[in-house]
Amino acid sequence: MIITFDKLPANLEELKAMPQATLSEPEYGAALFVAVMMHYSVNKGETFEMLDFLNGPYEVTEFQKQFIADRMAEGDHVVRSFFNGTSPDNDYTPSMPYTIETERGFNQEIDGRMRILIASSGADTKRFVTMRHKPSTNQWFLEDQMLLSQIRTPKSQDPWA
Repeated sequence: MIITFDKLPANLEELKAMPQATLSEPEYGAALFVAVMMHYSVNKGETFEMLDFLNGPYEVTEFQKQFIADRMAEGDHVVRSFFNGTSPDNDYTPSMPYTIETERGFNQEIDGRMRILIASSGADTKRFVTMRHKPSTNQWFLEDQMLLSQIRTPKSQDPWA
């Protein structure tokens, strides 16, 4: 499924106004995680408020906040690499409108969970987000993500380029 964003959310109200914020499909929450993380370097507090929304009944833990801080310390190029049109050669600059291509890791829900794969233009294999279904609201919430691992260095920062 290809998810398209005309603009990225800058706060919780903007996130909730997006059509994907219904979280009615597991791909919506996975793609929104990427969109929300683009705001991290601008305002960490607002980013965590938006992540709390994507997490459903659970708040982002201090451990998760530290993990994200460690992964984002070198910049947001890892997050940008999940948007279509990016590459190390263009310093992971996404094309407009922002699009993210998702793929279900398995076609059925297992114990209320579904793994959503997203390709990074800076990695050789797809990375995943685990979404958890909440039957009472028929929504899919973020349970775990494995997107923020190291990728190829952007060309402008690569001493070997």
